[in-house]
Amino acid sequence: MNQRKGKTYRASGMDDHSGMRQMQFIKACKVALENSGYADAAFYFEQIEDWIRAGKSLDPAKADRILGL
Repeated sequence: MNQRKGKTYRASGMDDHSGMRQMQFIKACKVALENSGYADAAFYFEQIEDWIRAGKSLDPAKADRILGL
């Protein structure tokens, strides 16, 4: 009767599929760079893709680490 409301929250920030769109964009950039002959730049996009697939977040402070520099 006097029960308080339960706390609710969204379990993930990817409810609107923005994470998947971001991954598709990064992958498309990688492929476009490879097709244009920019293998070195494509490698860095692949590093970002691997970082995200590992479940890690994109933190601007860790940009050098994400890119393997």
